[in-house]
Amino acid sequence: MEKLVIKGPTPLKGEVTISGAKNAAVAILPATLLIDGTCTIENLPNISDIKISCEILEHLGAKITWNSEHSITIDTSNITTTKAPLDLTSKFRASYYIIGAMLGRKGEIEVGMPGGCKLGARPIDQHIKGFETLGANVSVEKGKIYAKAKKLKGAPIYMDIVSVGATINVMLASVLAKGTTTIDNAAKEPHIVDVANFLNTMGADIRGAGTDVIKINGVEKLHGGSTYSVVPDQIEAGTFMLAAVATRGDLTLKNCITKHLESITAKIIEVGGNVEDNGDSIRVWCSKRPNKANIKTLPYPGFPTDLQPQMGVVLSLANGTSVINESIWESRFQYTEELNKMGARITAQGKTAFFEGVKKLYGAPVYSSDLRAGAALVVAGTAAEGITEVYNLEHIDRGYENIEEKFRKLGAKIERVKE
Repeated sequence: MEKLVIKGPTPLKGEVTISGAKNAAVAILPATLLIDGTCTIENLPNISDIKISCEILEHLGAKITWNSEHSITIDTSNITTTKAPLDLTSKFRASYYIIGAMLGRKGEIEVGMPGGCKLGARPIDQHIKGFETLGANVSVEKGKIYAKAKKLKGAPIYMDIVSVGATINVMLASVLAKGTTTIDNAAKEPHIVDVANFLNTMGADIRGAGTDVIKINGVEKLHGGSTYSVVPDQIEAGTFMLAAVATRGDLTLKNCITKHLESITAKIIEVGGNVEDNGDSIRVWCSKRPNKANIKTLPYPGFPTDLQPQMGVVLSLANGTSVINESIWESRFQYTEELNKMGARITAQGKTAFFEGVKKLYGAPVYSSDLRAGAALVVAGTAAEGITEVYNLEHIDRGYENIEEKFRKLGAKIERVKE
């Protein structure tokens, strides 16, 4: 077992380069299955979810060449099976993008129920509804999803709830469908725009990504031969921005799109931090105890659920009582029990948590319950007095590239230790 050992408190200072977006990359890789040819993808984050995605694609018949740790060339001209490996697809949530891509390419797929972070009920009913509206037959039995279609046909689809995963999956399935598909009440996250841009680069005809109505005109085929660079990671950037506030540090983030960070920027200013927008970089600094604030997580462009635990660390140290209302995932507050071990005073009830700010956190052994909770505990350990040991690193490694190395370069006293 591995753990991160952090000795604090340390105000983080310096520059950090943001990696490619995990949430975009794990959708773009399955999207390559729609191409009868070769393409190159750059600015991939070097994380475990990407490596597992590549293993799944290779199992399906793709040939992958690693040009560097952040760039691959992938040849999907010879897909040999429509059965995805159950042991791999059950490891992370985004494996469900294989369904939309393979329905579009082969008209058939068998895949294990997606795994990933335990954040409460995470149904895929909107995905299935979209596939069936396009003409597929979908069944779920014995831990597997079976989907089959003679020929997908474009259709108007209304999402009952705003779902990032379902929006992307229906987009993948409809790119090669006959006719026009319209997705109403579509999610608008930056990585949806990135997936659409990737597909359009390869010959798709997708319009309106980033708005709540996306129109996909089906095309005969997607061509290869192009190179595409993944968008910078909005959530990793937000994590470091909030780490600067929690540790009373001064950080400059390079390779980020500041437009994607506006909801985080607004809250940082509200709690008394400072933000300087330099176009393709952003500086965040804070020299005092944060002020209290109220947060409600919402689909983009609202405050992201994936930054809620990191914001929770800031509010646990704030002057006064703050409230977070979590409107996306019902079990997102598991991390609050771990922060309470460090001296925080947090009461979580259902989808609401009350943060009675304390002046200091203290080091303790803590356990990561999911990807973003793990990142929050690393931030808390850096801000806390004494030694913090963070366990269950497999969650963190799914979404953050070399997290301890990046924190160490900013002055944190952090090391990965094998027990």
